[in-house]
Parts: sequence; structure tokens; C-alpha cells
Amino acid sequence: MSSGFIKTKDGVDIFYKDWGPKAAQPIVFHHGWPLSSDDWDTQMLYFLAEGYRVVAHDRRGHGRSSQADTGNDMDHYAADASAVAEHLDLRNAVHIGHSTGGGEVARYVAKFGQPRGRVAKMVLVSAVPPMMLKTASNPGGLPMSVFDGLRKALADNRAQFYLDLASGPFYGFNRPTEMLSQGVVDNWWRQGMMGGALAHYDGIKAFSETDQTADLKAITVPTLVLQGDDDQIVPYENAAALQAKLLKSATLKIYKGYPHGMLTTHADVINPDLLAFVKG
Repeated sequence: MSSGFIKTKDGVDIFYKDWGPKAAQPIVFHHGWPLSSDDWDTQMLYFLAEGYRVVAHDRRGHGRSSQADTGNDMDHYAADASAVAEHLDLRNAVHIGHSTGGGEVARYVAKFGQPRGRVAKMVLVSAVPPMMLKTASNPGGLPMSVFDGLRKALADNRAQFYLDLASGPFYGFNRPTEMLSQGVVDNWWRQGMMGGALAHYDGIKAFSETDQTADLKAITVPTLVLQGDDDQIVPYENAAALQAKLLKSATLKIYKGYPHGMLTTHADVINPDLLAFVKG
């Protein structure tokens, strides 16, 4: 089957895509907030053409999955990802996570993926770990007022908020050097509005306040850490730079001038770098 649904233990329907030869090594993609598996179209087509099996799912409350009013937290995100991996019996897989999806991957690999040979490698792209919120133990984080502002903007006018994010800082379209792509903005907005407002609202707490220091320290599989130094959503100094220090086996690459959504704007560069790591 090329796509379908699984039901989690707490009754949530999770949509997934599963393309390519089932005997091939799986590449599993975990999307960012508030998007869906469709955000990985370019990468899935690229790796499919390279002979890999490609898998992606819509996080609970996102895309075509159930708009769950509970469980919109990193523990459930990871458990849902594990349920998909178990259902498809994915082994020796490379898990790639973007932004919030990077947090999902880190918790999945730390908690579910390593002991049973399910995960071979991991990639974090513009990812949220170890933690975005500024605290006494995380002085480089962002103040709570930033995330309260996101929640207010979502609750006041989610549709306009998403348009503003996509046409501005997410892809760096607010920089004079970047040319806005209306198709990219419209596709981001389409994906965001497919999901549930409550799940997205709760998801802000999940991606900002979840401390994943222990997850990163527990991961032993080879990990590629990628981020742009002009990421206006997740500042790289408190993300990729710290991830590489906490992980046991990490390769760090920082791209000069690249935005948070660099997987879309610079796929011509990022995709070959991902492939080289997968093959390496």
C-alpha cells in the first residue's frame, strides 16, 4: 500500500505515505510545525529516484491525521512515530527530522529506535532540541514572551498568522536577497490550515518547552546536524551547535545565509548532502 492510516493506542488515526521498494533501506521523514508530510515532497521524490524506500507521516493534529485534543506533546509524537515504524516493520532506517520533527526524531530514537535495530542513522535539520525556551539552565533560549506571542497570533487569526510566517521569516523571504515564491507560501499555508488549531496551539508548548538534553545524550547512532546561520525561527547557536556537542556521534554543518526552511529554498544543496550522509 502506498498510503494509509494506523490507529494509535489512544485512538488517533495517523496518516502515512510509504513509497518505493519494500526491500530497500527506508528513509523516514518527520515534518515541522504546523505542516504535514507533504512538506517533504521534494526530498521523498529525490530519494525515491535514488532507489530508497521513503516514508512520512502526518503528526497527530496535522495534515490528514486526526485532530486530537489530547497528546499534542513530544512523548506522544514519538510514540506515534514508533507506531508507524512498527506497523511498517521499518528496520535499519535513516530518520530525518525538520524543526519540531527533529524533536520528534530525537525522542523517538532515544526511546524506541535504537535497541531493536530500527534506526541506522539520524539527521536533524533546523531542529528544536535541546530546548528553545530560555530558562536558568538554558540561558541561550528565547523568552516565554516569544511563544506567548505565537499563541496569541494563532488564536486571534490563524490564517493570517500562517501567511505572515510563510511569506516572511520561515523561508527568509523577508530578506532583500531572497525572492518570494508565492507557490511555496501558498503550499505552506495549505498544509498549516489542514491541521487542527488546538493541536497547533498545544504544539507551541511541545516544541518550545520540551527539554531534550537527555534524549540527545542517549543517542548513539551516527547523526548529521544541519542548520542555516540565518535561521530566524530556531537560532542555530542554541540548536545545531548544542546538538552536536551533546550527541555522541555527530557531524555538524552550518550553511551561511540559509533560512529555517532551507530544505525547500536550497533543496539543490541539501538533498545531495543528505544522500552523501545516508550512503556514507
